[in-house]
Amino acid sequence: MEAALLTALAEGAGGDAGRRAVEELARAVGLGAGASVRDIAKAAAEPERWEDVREWGEAVAGLLAAEPPGLAGAVARAVERSAPGGGTSWYGGDHADFRGGVFLREVIGVQVVVQGGVPEASAGLPPRPGGFTGRERETGDLLRALDPAGAPSESAAPLVAAVSGLGGIGKTALAVEAAYRAREKGWFPGGVLFLDLHGYDPEPVTADRGLRALLHALGTPPEHLPTTTDERAALYRSTLAARAREHGAVLVLADNASSPDQVRPLLPGGSRHRVLVTSRDRLPQLGARLVPLDQLGVSEAYELLDRALRIADPEDSRVADDPGTAERLAGLCGHLPLALQIAAALLGEDPGRPVAELVAELAEARDRLDHLDDGERSVRAAFELSYRRLPSEQARLLRLLALAPGPEVSDEVVTALIGDDRPPVRARNALARAHLVERGRARGWWRLHDLVRVFGAGEVTREEGDTARSRVLRHYLERALAADAHLKPRSGEAPQETGPFRSREEALAWFDAERAGLVAAARWASDRHPAADAVRLAAALGEYLDWRRCFDDAVAVCGAACAAARRAGDEAVEAAAWNRMGTALRGNRRLREAYDAHRRARDLYRALGHDNGRAMAESNLGAILGDVGQIDEAVDAFQLALGLFRGAGDRHSEAGVWNNLALILRKSGRVDEALDALRAALDLYRETGDRPREGRAWHNYGVALNARGRTTEAVTACLNSLDICAEFEDWHGSARTLYALGLVHETAGDAERARARMTQAADAYERAGSPKEAEQARRAARITGPAPTGTPTPDAPPARTAGSAPRAPRPPGAPGSAGP
Repeated sequence: MEAALLTALAEGAGGDAGRRAVEELARAVGLGAGASVRDIAKAAAEPERWEDVREWGEAVAGLLAAEPPGLAGAVARAVERSAPGGGTSWYGGDHADFRGGVFLREVIGVQVVVQGGVPEASAGLPPRPGGFTGRERETGDLLRALDPAGAPSESAAPLVAAVSGLGGIGKTALAVEAAYRAREKGWFPGGVLFLDLHGYDPEPVTADRGLRALLHALGTPPEHLPTTTDERAALYRSTLAARAREHGAVLVLADNASSPDQVRPLLPGGSRHRVLVTSRDRLPQLGARLVPLDQLGVSEAYELLDRALRIADPEDSRVADDPGTAERLAGLCGHLPLALQIAAALLGEDPGRPVAELVAELAEARDRLDHLDDGERSVRAAFELSYRRLPSEQARLLRLLALAPGPEVSDEVVTALIGDDRPPVRARNALARAHLVERGRARGWWRLHDLVRVFGAGEVTREEGDTARSRVLRHYLERALAADAHLKPRSGEAPQETGPFRSREEALAWFDAERAGLVAAARWASDRHPAADAVRLAAALGEYLDWRRCFDDAVAVCGAACAAARRAGDEAVEAAAWNRMGTALRGNRRLREAYDAHRRARDLYRALGHDNGRAMAESNLGAILGDVGQIDEAVDAFQLALGLFRGAGDRHSEAGVWNNLALILRKSGRVDEALDALRAALDLYRETGDRPREGRAWHNYGVALNARGRTTEAVTACLNSLDICAEFEDWHGSARTLYALGLVHETAGDAERARARMTQAADAYERAGSPKEAEQARRAARITGPAPTGTPTPDAPPARTAGSAPRAPRPPGAPGSAGP
C-alpha cells in the first residue's frame, strides 16, 4: 500500500478527521493507534487484510471527495520524500499502480492509492513515463487507431484500441505515451479519462464501480448517480455526448482490464470518442484494433537501461561504458521492461557496482526471479497475478511447457509432455490469448518468454517434472530411432514406408525441425533420473548430427553421455560416446582434444575385448594422425583397423577405412595407391548400400584422378559425386565437389569453366551455412587464371617422402592382393 496518503493525513492534512482515519486503519489491520505509517502500510498490504482495508476505504472516501485544503500538496511532498523523482520513476511495471487512484486537482496530478477503496478516475493522464524508449511501430499503430481523421479514409475507424502483452511488458507506459502524443495533437479537446480496472487483482473493479468513478470525473455529483448499472451506463453515454458537443472528443484510457465485460459498459455511444484499453489478454471480443506487445529489441533494451540509470544520476555512464555486458544484462532480463527497470534500480542503489557483477549474479542464480526484485517491484509477483487466475488445466500446461527442451516446442512434444494422445488445443490457445505462451517460428510451434519459463519451472514439483521429462524422452527416443534407421545404409533394401517416417527426406526433415529440442533433451543425461534414455537418445542422434555437420551440438550431447555412462559404470556405452565425441571435435578442428577422445575410446574398447569398437577408434586416430602429417603412424593405425574390421566381417566400416587411408596416401604423393584404396571403398559402399558415403568417395576419387593428371576421368568422378549429393541434399558435399571440379577444369586449362564451378561452390557453401569456405571459393574464382596450373598443391606437406613411408595395405581385388 502506498504510504503517501497516510503520511499526509497523519501529519495533519485533512485535520482531526484525517488523523482519526489513520488510527482507524491501524486498528483495522490489527495494530495499535500509535503504530507508524510504514507498519500500517505494510500490514494493509497483506491479502488477509484486504477486506478490512476495503471497508476503511469506503469510509474515508467522503473525506477525500471533500478535497480538504492542503491535502494534495501534503501528499505530493510525502511522495517526494519517500521516492524522489517519483513523477518519472513509476514506469517499468506491468502497469502504473493507480489502484483506487484519486487525482487531486488536475494541475497537480498526484497519485494517491487507497488499497481496495473506491476507485476514482483522473481528469487527466498519469505522469508521462520518463524511461519510455522504443515501441515506435506500436505507438504509430495506436495513433492511427486514435486519429479522428482516420475514419473518412477507412471503412470505419476503430472505436477501441487494445494493447495486450505479458505482465511487465510495458503496456501502460505505451498507452500513456500514446495518449500524451494524441493530446498534444489536439485530438481530444474534451479531455482524457484514466481508470485502472485492476483486472488481475483479487477484487477487480466492477462495471458499476468503474462507471461511478468515470461519472465522478466527468463532474456528476454523488447524489445524482443512478442506482443501477444500466442507468449509470446510460447517463455516462449521454454525459460524454454532451461533452463532445460542448468541448470535443474524449479519450478513455481503461488500464489493466482482464475481460471484455469490464470494458463494454465504458464504451461511449458516439463515434467521436475513443477508448484505449490495456490487458494481459488479447480481448478480441471487443472488436478493437489489437496491438500486441513483445519484448523489447536489443538496442531498445540497452537504451532503457541507460536512460533509467541516467534519470537517477545524469553522470551514470556504466551502461555506455560497457555496452557488451549491458546487452548481456538485457538478455538475462529477457528484454522485459519491468525486469530491466528492476535491474537498473538495483544498480542505482549501489553507484559503485559494476554491471558485470549483476550479470554474474543473475547468470549464476538458480532462480533469476529471486534477484529481479527491488523491494517495490517484482517480476515474480507480476507473473503470479496471471498464473493464479488460470484454471487448473491451463496452469498445469504452463508448468509443463516450462520444462520443454529447446527454445520452442512442437505440438507433438506438447502432447508427450502432458501425457495425452492429442494436443491441448483449448488450454494452449487460452494461454496464448493471455500472452503466457507465444507462437513460434511456424504453425504448431510454441515458445515461452525466458522469464516465464523460469517462473513456470519454479512451480513444478519434482515428481511432476520427472514424469513429464520421462514422457518426452521416450517420445523423442522412439522417433529418433525410427528416423535414424532411414539414415543408415540398407545394403540395397527398399526404403521402409512403415513407422512415423516414409523416407529419408521425412526423417531428415523431422530431425531438422526438432534438433534444438533433441539436443536439449539428450543433455538431460546429466540428471540421474532420465540419464539412461537420454544417453540412448544421444547415440541415436550421432549419424544425423554428423551428416548435418552440427559439431557443436554433437560435442555437447556426447559430453553429457560420457559423463552419464561413466557415472553408471557402463564402459561400453562410455567408449561409444567418446568415439562420437572425437568425431565431432575433429569436425570442429579441435584435433588434440579429438585425438584424446578417440584414444580413451580405444583403450576402453581394448579392455572390453570389443574388436569392432576398437577398430573404429583406431581408424579415427589414423585420420587425425594424417591431419597433422604423421603419415607412418596414420598408415599403421589404418592397417590395424582394417585387420580388425575384416576379422569382424564389417564390410561397411572397412569401406570407411579405405576412404580415409586414400586421403593420407594422396596427400603424401602416393596417388596410385590412393586410387586403388578408393576403388575398394567405392565397391564396398555400393555393396553395403551407403549411397551418401559413396558420393564422398567419388569426390575423393575425382581429386586423386586430377592429381594424377587424368582430368577427363576426374570430371566424370566429380559429376557422379554431385549426382549423389543432389539426391540426398548434401549441400556441403556438393560445395566441396564443385570446388574440386573447378580445380579439375583449371588443371585442364579451361579457366572459364573453373571460375563458373568455383562460383557455384561458393553459393553451395552459403546454402550449407559455411560462409568462410564460401569466401575462399569466391576468392579462388577471382584469381583463377587463363592457363593451366598443373597438379594442385597437396593440402598438407608429407612428413616423409613416398619412398621412405611404410607400404599401405593392398585393397581387395588390387594386383598383388589376395583380397577377402
